[in-house]
Amino acid sequence: MQVMSAIAPDFAELRPLKSISTPGFPVYPGLAKRMMAANNHPDDCTAHVLATCAGYAYAEEQTVAMMMARLGLEKNRCLRVFLGVDAMFISSTAYLVQSADGSVVVLAYRGTEPTNFINWLTDADVNPERVRVPFPGAGGEFEIHGGFYRNVLATRVEVIEALKRALRGESIVPGGAKVPGGGKVPGPLQALYITGHSLGGAMASLMGVMLVTEPAYEAIAATLRAVYTYGQPMIGEPRFAQACAAHSFLSQNVIRYVYRHDVVACLPPTASGDFAHFGPELRYADGGWKRSATPTRQMANLLEIPGAVAAFAAHQIRWLRKLPFQRSIYDHMPRHYISALKPPDVLSEFGD
Repeated sequence: MQVMSAIAPDFAELRPLKSISTPGFPVYPGLAKRMMAANNHPDDCTAHVLATCAGYAYAEEQTVAMMMARLGLEKNRCLRVFLGVDAMFISSTAYLVQSADGSVVVLAYRGTEPTNFINWLTDADVNPERVRVPFPGAGGEFEIHGGFYRNVLATRVEVIEALKRALRGESIVPGGAKVPGGGKVPGPLQALYITGHSLGGAMASLMGVMLVTEPAYEAIAATLRAVYTYGQPMIGEPRFAQACAAHSFLSQNVIRYVYRHDVVACLPPTASGDFAHFGPELRYADGGWKRSATPTRQMANLLEIPGAVAAFAAHQIRWLRKLPFQRSIYDHMPRHYISALKPPDVLSEFGD
């Protein structure tokens, strides 16, 4: 188990060269207060911030801390928790970003890296595990994607301990005063957000389910505002999705974004068993995000996967870009989600 931390500097230290069109950082002044005040989800600011965090969760803790400082969580504390066991198909990375005043924590799970074969195997390790989920009045055992479930469990203990520290008004970074910027913080955790892209989105959704159904996590769950995922695959059988859809929090506050023809939202395929999505789905098409009347369904034909790969290659050739691919790996890239969710009058994380 690896536990690493970083302390973000003040945004003034990250400010780019000024010009008429680049006023500098932060992108969202007073971001912690803004995320605290966001009571209705999906929220445009929150969606953009969390998409950016999910995208940069593919980097190291210093980069995550820096990008979140640029967005508006200046002087944040960033904790990275990682466990990798190749033989167990586990490659689990979680980031926790705590605002300077302690009021807001973002929990972001790293997604699938194309260069990391173990992560791809994790996505393919779909053999379901029967997991007991204590839904109020409808608890029982449900079939959950085995790879996703084990990856959440791999880092859960350390993540929960960090969140308990945040609840007590302490730094999420273990060691307290031994860590620069650590020790006591001005106040306790009041607003928790969970996010992730791809495999990270699946892990984020599962962690959300665990927090709001397990009595032991009641104090943490009371601070959970929403779960935002991007290009998330399905995590459980239809009966599990139905139980989540009947839950007052999960049915409204686990929000999935699907960019155009992102193939991963259709996975696992029906050949792997029956899976289904739950929660509000927003799909990007025709230049904007619209709520889907029905959630994305499973891919029925495995032959669509080579087509999704071909769609990625086609985007590299100008005259092939407009071919009507129904599934695309190209549309799964996190940068598409970040760009499409950035409001037109708001700076990017690069200050442009």
